[in-house]
Amino acid sequence: MSDEPNQPITIHLQRLQAGDPKAAESLLPLVYDELRAFASAAFRAERSDHTLQPTAIVHEAYLKLVDQRGADWQNRAHFLGVAAQAIRRILIDHARKRGAAKRTPPTCISIDLSSDHPQDTAADLEALELVMNRLAELNARQAKVVEMRFYGGMTVEEVAVVMGVSQGTVKGDWRMARAWLQRELESDA
Repeated sequence: MSDEPNQPITIHLQRLQAGDPKAAESLLPLVYDELRAFASAAFRAERSDHTLQPTAIVHEAYLKLVDQRGADWQNRAHFLGVAAQAIRRILIDHARKRGAAKRTPPTCISIDLSSDHPQDTAADLEALELVMNRLAELNARQAKVVEMRFYGGMTVEEVAVVMGVSQGTVKGDWRMARAWLQRELESDA
């Protein structure tokens, strides 16, 4: 997952930071497949009748990412970590708008966070967002690990690179966070 300072993605990110108008266009093909994989992983946890599609989320997230003024893109790993966060926000915003349109409170569907494959779960994103916000207040690093693993579909190794911590730290944070989240989701049900 590493992208050294002289590698293509990092070079394009530096060009984007410098204000090169063509950098965003040339960067997309380099990161599109990974962003699409993130969005697809997030959709495995969604209802089958979801009104958004992974491709639409990729494009919306990408536009938000490259339009950030003053973003200090360090490398590919940093960009993809922020992309996971953008995908999470898009899905949550969509779920909130859909809930508001129906004028019904969100229902809490139990999420199986016991797996090391978080993309294979089903959950109500609004309920998960509420407990994720509580987790972030208690332990921001654990919340970031969940965000990258669940919403970004990132591996332990990839999360470790993005966060600059050991794989053991990521595994421990993932184990503790998912147990805490599971308990909170069950108690909120």
